[in-house]
Amino acid sequence: MTDLRSFLTGLPKAELHLHIEGTLEPELMFALAARNGMALPFANVEAVRAAYEFANLQDFLDIYYQGAAVLVTERDFHDLAAAYFDRIAADGVVHAEIMFDPQTHTARGIAFGTVIGGLLSAIAEAEARHGITARLICSFLRHLSEQEAFATLDQATPWRERIAAVGLDSSEVGHPPAKFARVFAEARRRGFRLCAHAGEEGPPAYVAEALALGVDRIDHGNRSLEDPSLVAHLARTGMCLTVCPLSNVRLRNVDTMADHPIDRMLAAGLLATVNSDDPAYFGGYMVDNFVAVAQARELSHGDLHRLARNSFLGSFLPDDEVAGHLARLDAYVAEAR
Repeated sequence: MTDLRSFLTGLPKAELHLHIEGTLEPELMFALAARNGMALPFANVEAVRAAYEFANLQDFLDIYYQGAAVLVTERDFHDLAAAYFDRIAADGVVHAEIMFDPQTHTARGIAFGTVIGGLLSAIAEAEARHGITARLICSFLRHLSEQEAFATLDQATPWRERIAAVGLDSSEVGHPPAKFARVFAEARRRGFRLCAHAGEEGPPAYVAEALALGVDRIDHGNRSLEDPSLVAHLARTGMCLTVCPLSNVRLRNVDTMADHPIDRMLAAGLLATVNSDDPAYFGGYMVDNFVAVAQARELSHGDLHRLARNSFLGSFLPDDEVAGHLARLDAYVAEAR
């Protein structure tokens, strides 16, 4: 285990599926609540962690949105993201594409500029301090209306040069991607890349709907495996799937890590990646996810190398930067043999 963890810690990798609000550790939650003069419905940090037992996605979302309420000022958002970057620097992550949910905050009267201002200052600090690069993904909350998503798109557009893509997250079942077809078409027209959560709790048909929106990446996508023709299409087109192993188990989408389909995805030729999703809530950051799935599915060093390569190939980085990361990754793996 020590050798595996050491190898995975040094393995250069990108994280492509990370909700920045989902990195809010209980200790920081209490610190921000105190700073902002807010009361929490938990007695202490231990009580918060005890609440992190989820039967499904909605159970998690209920406490996720409750925790996000402590984020008020630009400094709060900076501190949240800075803590995440400090953590992933220790995991060998060299590039991160982080999702943020502006509607969670603007609905509370927090300005869009306050949210993104704090995140951008932390990104600049992370590059200077750790050499980590990062991109932002502005996610629409799918349980809200198309009209509200359009309003958020309008708020994001002045920041177009600082936001790599728009995405779609929150409660999946009952809110198919097609609900946001016009929003995604307009976002594409305005120059944003596109990604969408699909096939986590929702059926394979939701993945097909997301593809019909013209997405550049599918977040999760596990249930694609239920449809062989869909799998063949995903493999043929090189569509990236941002898979989150610990999240899948904690939200009961996979019974145990021993049942996780990541190796089947690789065997099917899919551009699957490993990510942490909401690590403060699901019990692990990037290396924790890699170790858990590598041990449970007996992944080889070749499999782990491929997963790391896929993280750069599936990123929104320009080709020359991808090539540089791949060269460093390949050199690391060759030396580690």
